[in-house]
Amino acid sequence: MQQQASQQLIQQLQALAESRQDELFALLERLVAFPTVSPPARNTAEAQQYVESQLAACGFETSLWEVYPGDPNVTAVKCGSHSAQYNSLLLNGHIDVAEVGDPSGWKRDPFTLSLEDGRLYGRGVSDMKGGLAALLFVLGLLREQEVELRGDLLFQSVIGEEAGEAGTRACMERGCEADFAIVADTSSLAIQGQGGVITGWITIQSPETFHDGMRAKLIHAGGGVQGASAIEKMMKLINGLQELERHWAVTKSYPGFPAGSNTINPAVIEGGRHAAFIADRCALWITVHFYPDEDFEEVTQEIEDHLLRVADGDPWLRSHPPSFRWGGRSMLEERGEIFPSLALDRHAAGLQGLARSHEALVGAAPEIGMSPTVTDAGWIARAGIPTVIYGPGELRQAHAVNESASMEELVRYAQVMLAFIVEWCNTPKPSSPQPSYSQERMGLS
Repeated sequence: MQQQASQQLIQQLQALAESRQDELFALLERLVAFPTVSPPARNTAEAQQYVESQLAACGFETSLWEVYPGDPNVTAVKCGSHSAQYNSLLLNGHIDVAEVGDPSGWKRDPFTLSLEDGRLYGRGVSDMKGGLAALLFVLGLLREQEVELRGDLLFQSVIGEEAGEAGTRACMERGCEADFAIVADTSSLAIQGQGGVITGWITIQSPETFHDGMRAKLIHAGGGVQGASAIEKMMKLINGLQELERHWAVTKSYPGFPAGSNTINPAVIEGGRHAAFIADRCALWITVHFYPDEDFEEVTQEIEDHLLRVADGDPWLRSHPPSFRWGGRSMLEERGEIFPSLALDRHAAGLQGLARSHEALVGAAPEIGMSPTVTDAGWIARAGIPTVIYGPGELRQAHAVNESASMEELVRYAQVMLAFIVEWCNTPKPSSPQPSYSQERMGLS
């Protein structure tokens, strides 16, 4: 009887979402109007204040706190009626959007939502203000209809995802616990995990600087001067990276990824000081993609070990080995980023429940697999919370000129999330009761 009542409630909520979808589009219109492009970033404060006000109106305890000047996070929690005994859920999304580029390529104002032939147009509608708007719409319906949730509902609207900045990472560092998490980023309503990405700097530094006129004495037999061009020595390390990349391609694999997806890209090289000198310093900026079953600390250690062995085979590099700097909290501030990987447990209760909610509405099981890109989801999983990517929008539309999203898909996403939240947050925890989620544990203090 209780199950039947729950299904009736869900059907009523889903019918409301469809009949009142204009309210969802109005929320999205408001979010799109905030030009939260990154880079340049430092422009999300007004948008995040709006998100906070929406969450507060839905009965959440909220906190707006600065990550970078002009770029605050919003964290919020709505405690369930029986928090200790029932499942909690974390919802996460980023407020920043990709830069627009040359506006002359846009047929419409990128910061004015346009509706045309069943599609929504505007910067961020697919990546990922569409997902954020749908979640806020869902929370508003649950509040208005006075739907009881026995478990806690947590929300994070974060900055910096587009530039590898520490929005979600900072949330997890402040403290956050949940039984399951959904990152509402672009996935076309597929349930996804992801590989990981980390950038790093490899630097060769000579202890001495030689004039160009000294080059003959450095490289010719009998020259008598031990020295080297840091640029030329970096070429040996680049060759070493290529060897390691090829080795990975034949020794590592992961379901859902084409062979050789684990790449090492020498993206930027900087070296030398002037044409009149031999280069005494060279730095190489690399981007490394790795698989969901790998951790970035293990991957970077493998690269370091390999390059140090390469260096050991060179008489000069043996005495002047390369140094390494990995990752960073911001591509804008530090020229470095980390996106941890996210493996999926297909048997996890949260993933299975979400798949059932999707199938009940759509009439077919969702695709479960791996995203070809990266999101903040890895930071949540790294904190010990079972996490999936599940959101509206097509990846090919993300960052695109004339970005668009399907109106029907956005409404469907809201309907699935209504069902899943109601069912998940009213399902008893499988293990012993846990303490309820306090403001401190959510990072609200």
